Amino acid sequence: MSLTNAQIAELAARASAQLEGNKQKALRRIARRALTWPEEVAVMVEGNQPLTSLRGIGPWVERTLLEWLQDPPDVPEPAEIRSGFLSYPEVKAVLSEDLSWRRDLRGDLQMHSVYSDGTVPIEEMARGAAALGHEYVAITDHSKGLAIAGGIDESRLAEQRAEIDALNEDFERDNRPVRILRSLEMNLNPAGEGDMDPDALGQLDLVLGSFHSQLRKKEDQTERYLAALENPDIHVLGHPRGRIYNHRVGLHADWEVVFRRAAEVGKAVEVDCFPDRQDLGVELLELAAGTDVLVSIGTDSHHPDELAFIDFGAATAKLAGMPRERILNYMKVQELLDWAGSIST
Repeated sequence: MSLTNAQIAELAARASAQLEGNKQKALRRIARRALTWPEEVAVMVEGNQPLTSLRGIGPWVERTLLEWLQDPPDVPEPAEIRSGFLSYPEVKAVLSEDLSWRRDLRGDLQMHSVYSDGTVPIEEMARGAAALGHEYVAITDHSKGLAIAGGIDESRLAEQRAEIDALNEDFERDNRPVRILRSLEMNLNPAGEGDMDPDALGQLDLVLGSFHSQLRKKEDQTERYLAALENPDIHVLGHPRGRIYNHRVGLHADWEVVFRRAAEVGKAVEVDCFPDRQDLGVELLELAAGTDVLVSIGTDSHHPDELAFIDFGAATAKLAGMPRERILNYMKVQELLDWAGSIST
């Protein structure tokens, strides 16, 4: 059997640990990027397509991959830090079984713009999402407590809100089919507290609350999540585990307790679609599916090219058996806004 992209990712991660310098860095990058390649490299080789056409592959990496493909080594089960991640070809195969999972998805509920650490203006992100068929998008730039990501304060948030209102007026006048939601990814401290004035947050349509610190703790963090869910200013618990492929395992908790409490207070947990996050992944989302918790899907995009990663979220939800009526992204925009308004203080 030939190697899949997921197996190549594991081989690259393990091989990088045996190297130093630029070769080590190259294989570590490949381990993460392999998850994003849209076609199996084995198929590309069979079709005489150069692997150097893929992002991150130079001549030395191409030779290494070709050697593996020609004489496939044994591939161990992924280590915990790389376990439970889907590759793009796997995602596309899942969605091909029922195209409605992607076709009926109405919006993307996490992305960033130049207001924080995104690379393009809000309008460009919105147009990119509209081109994918989205009816709405949530612009969730980081809040001021995450300075490393260019987090914005209340004054800057007000400027952004005004820009979004103006863009929505322009889009409506021009019959453009996308609505921009005034949103924020608010940084939470380990006690579940936010860093923004509640009055400023009250002007928004949607607030994600996410942990960005102390994400390598090994002790059970259930109480951290329960505290966050009691925060009256958030609607969605963003990328809950905080895991990153081959970089960080993420936090541990009694997830059934967390999901059930989220359901009780009417809040949602996120599937962050970015390929090296996939947080929540299939296994935890299966557990969530067995409760009444709501789910939000967001690409965490920082550039329009990354908006297509919404496929990862749709495939994860399908594999986990998550009922669509409990996924915010399948709601019409007014239904979504009504839900958010119902749990706001």
